[in-house]
Amino acid sequence: MKKEELTIIKQAIINEIEGYEFYKMAAEKANTMETKSAFEELAKEELKHSEYLQDLFNNIKDNEGDDFKLAFLVNPPSPKIFDWGKIDRDSASLAVSVFGIGVQMEKESVEFYKNAKEKTRYEEAKKLYDILIGWERTHLEQFEEQYQLYQDEWWNKQGFAPF
Repeated sequence: MKKEELTIIKQAIINEIEGYEFYKMAAEKANTMETKSAFEELAKEELKHSEYLQDLFNNIKDNEGDDFKLAFLVNPPSPKIFDWGKIDRDSASLAVSVFGIGVQMEKESVEFYKNAKEKTRYEEAKKLYDILIGWERTHLEQFEEQYQLYQDEWWNKQGFAPF
């Protein structure tokens, strides 16, 4: 079963790197320094998550027994409360796109960790997956809220409101 856990962690690392690259790309497209900074913060958070997962992978890949179980007990960094005020309203079109895609990425991550939790026989891994599900749900809830705000703003700018 250890091989399966390592495979899950490797995929999780890739997922976080994809998020990092996506938010980094969004930062490059931003119209203002505030928006650029906001997307760079999201990218840094994804990078921090990938670094945690890489450390976890390295800690368990060569360990057996109790060492393997103990490696799962190190708490991952929690998601930061993000300052959404940094994204300017003139970037509504970019924000709708970024947060729409972000919502989908976070939903897929939640499902990924839920499936991993169902498949593992290690209680320590189940606890870890619960924490990781929490990470992704925190982002998902934040992104869904922001997506709705920016979508409404974008619709207003396009003349779709109040319909």
